[in-house]
Amino acid sequence: MSIALSQHVLDRLYYNARTFHSWDEREIEVDTLQRLYDLLKLAPTCVNGAPARFIFVKSSEQKEKLIPTLLPKNVEKTRSAPITVIIAEDLSWHENLSKLMPHADYYSHFANNQALRERTSFRNSSLQGGYMIMAARSLGLDCGPMSGFDNEMLDSIFFQGTSWRSNFLCNLGYGNREGMFPRLPRLTFEEACRIL
Repeated sequence: MSIALSQHVLDRLYYNARTFHSWDEREIEVDTLQRLYDLLKLAPTCVNGAPARFIFVKSSEQKEKLIPTLLPKNVEKTRSAPITVIIAEDLSWHENLSKLMPHADYYSHFANNQALRERTSFRNSSLQGGYMIMAARSLGLDCGPMSGFDNEMLDSIFFQGTSWRSNFLCNLGYGNREGMFPRLPRLTFEEACRIL
């Protein structure tokens, strides 16, 4: 029988969760990142293709390579975050289908259609990135997702010569609520939804 999550858990994952811009100085251990991936990899994706790739930028040296790609408003919050995740997509994701979807031949369906492959990759890597945010929250981490950066510049620095390209970024850490403004409005059910 399915049981709804407790209000405490819903508060952590949704109602009290925010986009963070400042961070405590606590480190994130490698085993936490491994646990994070073990959760997010369970996200549903088209034909189980799992096109997302996750680059955990932790060292100061690598952070400084990332900084020039950011819009000015994203620099300090990224520099101070314990980790910035580059959520990327592998445009050759279909090469893993014999492993990830062994009981059917989907490889030829995607191998011969680049537009479909790229559309599927972008949609599903975005979905996996959303799962990463929820997985991080469930492990006690806070998140600061953002798209304010130069994708082409970032890709030339981190992914040159590969089939990977960036989708979005997400700072990870233990958020500092000091000075945080109230949550912004959301659309109502009536404004955003239709029951047909």
